[in-house]
Amino acid sequence: MIEFAYAMPAVMGMGMYGIETANLAQTHLRVSQIALMLADNASRAGADAAGGTIQQLREIDINDVMQGVRLQGARIDLANNGRVTLSSLETNSSGGQWIHWQRCLGMKRGVGWDSSFGTAGTGSTGTGFAGMGRAGAEVKAPAGEAVIFVEVNYQYKPLFGTWLIGAPRIQYTASYLVRDKRDLSVNNGAGIDDPTPSVGSAKMTCDKYTA
Repeated sequence: MIEFAYAMPAVMGMGMYGIETANLAQTHLRVSQIALMLADNASRAGADAAGGTIQQLREIDINDVMQGVRLQGARIDLANNGRVTLSSLETNSSGGQWIHWQRCLGMKRGVGWDSSFGTAGTGSTGTGFAGMGRAGAEVKAPAGEAVIFVEVNYQYKPLFGTWLIGAPRIQYTASYLVRDKRDLSVNNGAGIDDPTPSVGSAKMTCDKYTA
């Protein structure tokens, strides 16, 4: 019993550390899968127009794919403890890279939570904007096409407090080329159709906190 009493703190510490690191690894996997799912779904979303040869993205389509993020991230409470930024990377009239629009979900905002690679309108003119992503490995949109770029930032909540591994912020990005021919100039150049007032009032623009 004396030997067990001496060993118990070390055994418990190692056990707690193992459980915490396993939970952190699982959370990393969840966040990365949420980023991939959102980029994939947003690249497929839209309603057929012009006889089915072109698609128009609507606010309701964005709200639907963001609802999928809410549901997939419910277990880690992503909506309240993180920030999701959905961007449409396109080419401008000069052939440069351009963030046409962005939509966001999550209650976290500010430095480290908002997009690390630019806000809506970045690169609208000229060719000075390199694209979105890590410097030297930026994602670029082909001419006349759009790339959906997703950033997910999440504040990890430790199981046993911050004394074991701290409270790291988890960040993942993902991107997909838009699958179908999308009307990028719909709604007077906004890029997203807004067909009804009820949809318009629910725009998930990045100047809002949305859980």
